[in-house]
Amino acid sequence: MGKRETHNAEQQSVRVLKVGERVRHILSELLARGEVHDDVVSAAHISVTEVRMTPDLRHATAYIKPLMGAGEDEVVHALRQNTAFLQREVAQRLGLKFAPKLKFRKDESFAEADRIEALLRDPKVARDLSDDPDEGAREEI
Repeated sequence: MGKRETHNAEQQSVRVLKVGERVRHILSELLARGEVHDDVVSAAHISVTEVRMTPDLRHATAYIKPLMGAGEDEVVHALRQNTAFLQREVAQRLGLKFAPKLKFRKDESFAEADRIEALLRDPKVARDLSDDPDEGAREEI
């Protein structure tokens, strides 16, 4: 019985990921086609980088990244103003019994990746990551 429960949990997890990816595609398509009638949303080229679904598929958090230097905060605010429209469109195209409630958030993973990259370029960190154990000793002399 334990093996069957594990299998069902894996299936549920895969389903959650698949639905999240479908929601991401739908949102991306709506934004790319300019179907949201909002000046801020229309002016910003918005990338939907990820959609995370709750296990019950009732809530979706969409992580967005405006391109071309658009202000992230004002784009997120504009998307939140248009949530009802986007939820209706997603529900219609998704064909699920329940439409997920959408939340929009800035995708901060790019900023975090830049911060980590800068840390790795730091000479002190590079020295610590070096394969040559004597390299650090030579620099101190």
